[in-house]
Amino acid sequence: MGIGKIIAALIIFSIIVVIHELGHFLLAKKNGIFVTEFSVGMGPRIATICKTKDGIRGGFFVSTKSMNEREGWQDVTKYSIKLLPLGGSCIMLGEDEIIEDEAAFNKKGVWARISVVFAGPFFNFILAFVLAMILVAYVGYQPSVISDVEAGMPMEKAGLKAGDEIIQINNSKINMTEDIAAYMTFHPMDGSKVDIRYVRDGQKYDASVTPVKTDMGYRLGFSYAGEYKKATPVEVVKYGFLECKYWVKVTVLSLKQMVLGKVSKDDIAGPVGIVNMVGDVIEETEQYGFMTMVMSLINMCILLSANLGVMNLLPIPALDGGRLVFLFIEVIRGKPVDQDKEGMVHFIGLVALMLLMVLVAYNDIMRIF
Repeated sequence: MGIGKIIAALIIFSIIVVIHELGHFLLAKKNGIFVTEFSVGMGPRIATICKTKDGIRGGFFVSTKSMNEREGWQDVTKYSIKLLPLGGSCIMLGEDEIIEDEAAFNKKGVWARISVVFAGPFFNFILAFVLAMILVAYVGYQPSVISDVEAGMPMEKAGLKAGDEIIQINNSKINMTEDIAAYMTFHPMDGSKVDIRYVRDGQKYDASVTPVKTDMGYRLGFSYAGEYKKATPVEVVKYGFLECKYWVKVTVLSLKQMVLGKVSKDDIAGPVGIVNMVGDVIEETEQYGFMTMVMSLINMCILLSANLGVMNLLPIPALDGGRLVFLFIEVIRGKPVDQDKEGMVHFIGLVALMLLMVLVAYNDIMRIF
């Protein structure tokens, strides 16, 4: 994979993380919380600007010590671009320590703090939704229509035909072709009857289908990879939402599989693996034209943004979900948890996450080579 593809992958990953941090930033500003610095990237600062009482000021390679000593820079938000294109950060006053200042995070009401913490993952869902609408507007959507039924197989025996639109499998609602694929992936056939609700000529029908065992495992005997249908403006919004919902659902179900031990280490990817996957998407689609490559990357971004949103809401210390747990405990108790104890929990969680990231990165590198 060329350096250009690696840079493109890093930029995509950074945009998704920066949008997450932008959510924290905007809600912090909305609630009167002082943001000391908003940065794009990680590591040493390349360039920093801020708006002081004397006008716009800036500098290159400004250290934290120098930034804090410069006249007029202490009480304004600094905006920085950092060396490594790996995400970003939103640093708020009083976020991790008790500061007696009305503009400090710790001095704001509990619901204001909840909104600030939740805004990060929520902005990832917004990004996924906007990108999904762009994708649907350009590519269209795939209705959950049966494209072919194999002769003599269970679906044919149950009376289903090509052109029927599946709207429900057992208790799972089906809206698009992807929903059928997701159901089949996370609910593998085991010989049990499958209840299918479908639409034919505007009428709803129900069928009970028993999978048959073959050399390929249990099968129903049908195909559903139909043609894309052009979306109307209303359908762009509808299917954009459903596309975003689909990836959130897939992420949650994948986490469930991981907890149950049904996912191997080779199915888990970290930043290194994600960069490699984005590079693979570029290499595999560039031969089909620029727009095909762009739409494939947008689809990848939807997956990554929805994934980041869900992962950050997990009740794990150091993540937004872990912080929300302590905030909701505060709502129930009527008073905050001791900040030193909370800080220790988050620190332990952060160390554990860093160790996990090292292991995942090692696994990514070994898988690549």
